Amino acid sequence: MIDALIEKVRQLKNPSVIGLDTAFEYLPENMRKNANSLKGAAEAILEFNLNIIEKTYKLVPAVKVQVAYYEMYGVHGLRAFEETLRAAKAKGLVTIADVKRNDIGATAACYSKAYLGRTLVGDREFAAFESDFITVNGYLGGDGIKPFLEDAKKYDKGFFVLAKTSNPSSGEIQDLPIAHLSESKSDTPSLAAKVIYQKGAPSLAAKVIYQAMGQLIEKWGEDNIGSFGYSRVGAVVGATHPKEAEILREAMPHTLFLVPGYGAQGAGSAEIKPCFDGRGLGAVVNSSRGIICAYKTDRYKGMDYASAAAAATVDMREDIVKVIDIL
Repeated sequence: MIDALIEKVRQLKNPSVIGLDTAFEYLPENMRKNANSLKGAAEAILEFNLNIIEKTYKLVPAVKVQVAYYEMYGVHGLRAFEETLRAAKAKGLVTIADVKRNDIGATAACYSKAYLGRTLVGDREFAAFESDFITVNGYLGGDGIKPFLEDAKKYDKGFFVLAKTSNPSSGEIQDLPIAHLSESKSDTPSLAAKVIYQKGAPSLAAKVIYQAMGQLIEKWGEDNIGSFGYSRVGAVVGATHPKEAEILREAMPHTLFLVPGYGAQGAGSAEIKPCFDGRGLGAVVNSSRGIICAYKTDRYKGMDYASAAAAATVDMREDIVKVIDIL
């Protein structure tokens, strides 16, 4: 699936991902006025999503669907989440379920079955959600990653591990120094220490936590590299931190980046450029509000929400290809 995603990026000359992080208040008033229950809100959100998918599926390689925007409507929201993924998949889009799951190994295996693998019921297996990729929190370490990696390999899927996130306070944890790892007296040093300090480690020795996580992600994916040189184990790297992205790009030559932060969060094409390699590959860039709320802006005034989303998608692509050349 990692090769399929990159090939779609190349065919469309577009690394954009539409984020269907659809809040009820994003919908036009006429869609909201008769939705007086959790079920009604979820159904309106689904209708909104389906119309955007119909208008944009030929323009982008993938959509990202953030589950939190659906969970707050209970089972009805989760139904809308599932149907949104299924509809996108039916249109040939690569689907990314933004769920940021993880836990201890046994629980992580359950999360993995839900979004990447299959759930066994009696003697039959079922796919609970139609997602090709998911987002994962890697800060539980390797035992939490193992189930996702096993299912990703078995079913030809992938996942993006949080490395340097786009939120303003990410540095409170992710930028903390880790120099003490080199001075560990332990007879069984952590995998992080092994990755960072072993001979032949990636080109930049980690100095802070996000770099250590980046090198772990590169290590976790080393046996899963596709024909374009990228692994099925990707990383979430925020466009709002371009200097950090540049450091990670050099240290993670085989890791595809999922890049949030473009558009409504303040990053533009200049900020995302460090995420790409010399071929114009290596990253897919998400925009959520900038696409699905485009109809509310002066630039797309008078257009219906789905047409405005399509126009904003084209404009995003044009903005990105000003700074990268996709070969």
